Amino acid sequence: MINMNNTTVAPLLRPASTVMSLDRLGSLSACRISFARSLLRQMARQRWQVQPVKFALDDDGFGQVIYRLQTAHTRYHIVVFSQELEDARRSDRVIADAWDLTFGLVEGDVEESLMQTLSENIPLQEAGRQHPSLLVISRANRSQRNFEKFVESLSKGEQPALGLLKTAGYLYRTTAVYGNGKFGIADYRQLQDNPDFKNPFSAQMAAVYVLRQFSIDQVEHIAARKSSEAATLDPGIKRYIGIGNSTGLGMAPFLINHPLLINQWILMRETALAAAKSELPCPSAHERLLALLRRAVTYLTESEIQDPDQDERNRTSAQELQMVTAWLEQVSTEPDLWTQLVEWAEAALSLETQELINSLLIELYPEQVDYLESSMATEETFELVPDMPLVQLKQLIETYFDWVLEEDYDSDDSRYWFWYRSMEKEEPRLGVRGIDDGMEKELALAIGPRVRAVHQALDDMLAVSPTALTIDYLMIHARDTDIVRRIQTMSSAHYGEIRANLLHRQMKPMHLLRTKLSFLGAARFDPRSDRWVRVTFFQGAPLLSELNAEPSDLQEFDDWMFATAPDPAMVGF
Repeated sequence: MINMNNTTVAPLLRPASTVMSLDRLGSLSACRISFARSLLRQMARQRWQVQPVKFALDDDGFGQVIYRLQTAHTRYHIVVFSQELEDARRSDRVIADAWDLTFGLVEGDVEESLMQTLSENIPLQEAGRQHPSLLVISRANRSQRNFEKFVESLSKGEQPALGLLKTAGYLYRTTAVYGNGKFGIADYRQLQDNPDFKNPFSAQMAAVYVLRQFSIDQVEHIAARKSSEAATLDPGIKRYIGIGNSTGLGMAPFLINHPLLINQWILMRETALAAAKSELPCPSAHERLLALLRRAVTYLTESEIQDPDQDERNRTSAQELQMVTAWLEQVSTEPDLWTQLVEWAEAALSLETQELINSLLIELYPEQVDYLESSMATEETFELVPDMPLVQLKQLIETYFDWVLEEDYDSDDSRYWFWYRSMEKEEPRLGVRGIDDGMEKELALAIGPRVRAVHQALDDMLAVSPTALTIDYLMIHARDTDIVRRIQTMSSAHYGEIRANLLHRQMKPMHLLRTKLSFLGAARFDPRSDRWVRVTFFQGAPLLSELNAEPSDLQEFDDWMFATAPDPAMVGF
């Protein structure tokens, strides 16, 4: 548990009014307590071993592969099904029904009968009858830009061009990674007491991490079958390969529907940042920050982003971080150096650069922040207090939902969008009110207008019954029970509500996607519209061979933030 009475850290927590603005949330970067980072540290610390136990691929790389994950507690298996797919059927859309490969994470052993069941259903994904021993199912498509070029180069005995990975840092791109009871797989409750996967999304991250190894193994296998002179990938290039992900609006409702969990994530990140800012700078931390800043600049400069807006944001951040680097190179290690840095960033630099700097400060102090990773989960229980005086309920809104009262929810611009669930695959969509179909299926994702309506109704009732209780109000307004429960509960969870009108014409849905993806550990944000984005996971991360070697220096093992391309002179070019 987090001791929020810490007299050093608590005053340094940023207010929710700052942190929970949608623009800032949409500028977050992954940090050392993001789930991908936390998982790999755990795997190394607990000496997990991951090995292929079945590798049955034909000359073209189609077939079945199984990787065994042996932990200190039990055994799991990643089962991969690779199949031929026509280019015309390859799609990142959630409505796709065929993929280059499908895979699942199984708890326990995979006997012949279970393997038969998995082979019949995992390739079908949502359409299959998935087995309850599955913790995760997913699917992925080859990068049309990279995969064949990698095979071609290796088959000639050559290393692939590094520029390919600067444009798309992966060989495969997932289009959905399902857990938590989706489509018949193991329910979230099954993982709550699981010592291996009790942290949020850790099972999903484990499956994606092993898929990265499969992508490497597969291209080397195909190249070797094409030519006896084939090369294997240089270790530096292997490290620079990640796993892509294509994500759309389906991710957005999670942030709204799980406010207590979001509060916990943000609180832990803010606590980590406060802990870092409370540390007295020393020469070694000063030099470490300079090294990280230089790496971040290289990462931003090397990343070739197709979206013009994000590309410009990256260029701006690279320039600003160079300014920060030049300044830090000239100043001494003063006791308030971190405070000076943060205040300068807040006053003069872009939001994205501010949050990059915050992530780098967190990176400096593993001993002070890594323990927070065990507190990223929480019980999501909304308590109703029926005997709360109505005047107190009104005060809660005015104190903790004051941002709601500042909005105009009656204008056309403020009600421009509506969220609804499509019939195709039960996925959230965004429509223009009064123009697009689907308004009859509108989802109540915009909390602000509902809280505002409750506040007005409370005013009206209190004018007549000043001593009324919450139960009196709900006897008349029973449909407001869920939002009243939310108001009462979230008054003590200040980082749980996104302070924005999610129906406003100027609302950017991409900010919602980036918020969650940053906590998962994604990098290389490259929006393809205002409603879906491509990202990369595990680029620069240690390889399975490094994990299996049981590294003694866990700090060095964990140092892979902001992956940069290997030196061509060092990889056989």
